[in-house]
Amino acid sequence: MTVEMTAQDFWNLFQQFASLSLLGVGGSITSVPEMQRYLVDETHWLTDLQFTSSIAIAQASPGPNILFVALMGWNVGLNAGGGLASGTSAWTLGLLGVLATLVGIMLPSSLLTYNATRWAHRNRDMQAVKAFKTGMAPIVIALLICTGWLLTAAHHQAARDWPLWVLTAGATLLVWRTKLHMLWMLGAGALLGGLGIV
Repeated sequence: MTVEMTAQDFWNLFQQFASLSLLGVGGSITSVPEMQRYLVDETHWLTDLQFTSSIAIAQASPGPNILFVALMGWNVGLNAGGGLASGTSAWTLGLLGVLATLVGIMLPSSLLTYNATRWAHRNRDMQAVKAFKTGMAPIVIALLICTGWLLTAAHHQAARDWPLWVLTAGATLLVWRTKLHMLWMLGAGALLGGLGIV
């Protein structure tokens, strides 16, 4: 896939991820639906397959969960440069995409978190601080459910993808009702995907 991008487009990419940074309560994974709307549906800088693959590869890899944002930026940059085979210019644009998305998603939320945490720690006995913490829990859960729904419905063929829906529901129940480590579920999902079941 090849797309046309200008310096303004990379700036817009940075601004989009910077705004999502402040909405990502519970982690950047909660803003995946908006990322998908922007990168796939609105700008067409990524395909559905590139988008979902970026998330799947990053989540299966060791390291911070934020890696999927870097992969999305990398793929946007590569698409702007004409693909991986286009050489140095594509690699440079890929790195520019990584920089735009990662700095965009990390800088605002990091600054906000640092300052808000210092303030909340100083004022931890205030009723408003306690209420805020209690009120944020259902919002984070709803955003995670939305992300799971988006990733499960990515193929737009629910009748054929029923095993994926069953796996998603089962993983949701396991996370909710047990203390089973997430790596076991990731491994099971990888095995089922490798066998072609999901």
